[in-house]
Amino acid sequence: MVAGTASDVGKSVIATAEGWRVAPFKAQNMSLNAAVTPDGREIGRAQAAQAEACGIAPTAEMNPVLVKPEAEGRSQIVVLGRATRSVEARRFWRDRSALWPVVTTALRSLRRSYEVVVIEGAGSIAEVNLWPGDLANLRVARAADARILLVGDIERGGVFAQLLGTLDLLPARERARVRGLLVNRFRGDTSLFDAGMRFLRRASGIPVLGLLPHAEDLGVPAEDSLALERPPSAAAIDIAVVRYPRISNFDDLEPRAAAGAAVRYVRKAAALGVPDLLVLPGTKSTIDDLEWVRASGIGARIVALADAGVPIVGICGGLQMLGTALDDRAAVEGPSRRVRGFGLLPVRTRFAARKRTVPVTGSVAASSALIERSLAISGYELHMGRTDRDGCLPFAMLRHPDGRDVPDGAVSADGRIVGTYVHGLFETAPLRTSLLRALARRKGVAFAPQEAPADRYAALSAWFRAAVDVGRLLRAVDLERHG
Repeated sequence: MVAGTASDVGKSVIATAEGWRVAPFKAQNMSLNAAVTPDGREIGRAQAAQAEACGIAPTAEMNPVLVKPEAEGRSQIVVLGRATRSVEARRFWRDRSALWPVVTTALRSLRRSYEVVVIEGAGSIAEVNLWPGDLANLRVARAADARILLVGDIERGGVFAQLLGTLDLLPARERARVRGLLVNRFRGDTSLFDAGMRFLRRASGIPVLGLLPHAEDLGVPAEDSLALERPPSAAAIDIAVVRYPRISNFDDLEPRAAAGAAVRYVRKAAALGVPDLLVLPGTKSTIDDLEWVRASGIGARIVALADAGVPIVGICGGLQMLGTALDDRAAVEGPSRRVRGFGLLPVRTRFAARKRTVPVTGSVAASSALIERSLAISGYELHMGRTDRDGCLPFAMLRHPDGRDVPDGAVSADGRIVGTYVHGLFETAPLRTSLLRALARRKGVAFAPQEAPADRYAALSAWFRAAVDVGRLLRAVDLERHG
């Protein structure tokens, strides 16, 4: 088990970096970044990436319980890849023990199929108030008889207190499971922390297996919106993303950042400026976030930027917001209501209780100012609701698993505004390159998109192995015979 002292300390990165031919497992994940498995199940995006790093197809058993926060203290509960219900947070924490058999059955299934399962904990392993009914940390470690690697984040400050305080709070038998410490996100000359490494070893009695240097982009999708606080790198292409309170699948934008564009997440109207591209990403609560966008003043700026000719892309909930009307009189997302959108695309959305979770392939159907026609598309749909066009062209034609070709999204008459339901769209290099080059031409700047390496996890593996003696790590967790 890879456990942490807090959220966003690097558990997902390290669990992915250990991507031998094994299976990942995260019993309960709380995240709005999700992916769709080949059989149409919904799991945490990080677990899908970890499966990819292991060279295997993701399955619902790798993340049997996914909690997706919604409005007003409620969350949608996804069990074995299917959305089951929306409940108040208090009720979920009270009743979550009923899901324990789902967790143990999924874990047993993976252990029967794979030689090693790398378990990722959730948040801090030392949240003592959450131990009763725990679904993700110590209870899972006991059920699996797992050895634990404990990760702390030195960039947050107080890494000694993080690690030693966490160990001090663990019951003696659970502390005995911790076989190694890892310190993540160190900046500068690592030799300056030699004394710190020695102190941690003496004070804990546990080997410190590595000091991992800070790295800007390791290619692992973030699960926590805390990751969006990090400033973007400077680049010729400026992409502004509206950061709603319930932003979801924000990893859709990571491929563009990796290709060399500056991707920044904006919460205030004044910070929007005049970007080269404005993106309205996915959201777990479209109408609530639409109302927030309007109240914040960002809504008026979106319309003004559209009038000024700034290109706009809406993905999933962003597509719905760009339309003329959003109809939730069935009370799928909250109270029964019907609201107007920004009116920048002639489309209307009606919400439905059944969630659409399907992998899709296809091609761009309409030429636009941003993306060339006929380019191949692959990704997945993950939404509740149907969007109908009022006379405009679809963005793409998609082949669904049932063999049907269906239109997706919409393109404005002048080709500057595009909306789509496809997540993971920009993982496809030709499509990503087409967009970035079109933006560079509009701006009149030279820009050569950086292409992703053939092995997207090679740099991650090299980063990890340069800082950690993997053989020593394997011996520490009693996996030497598998090395």
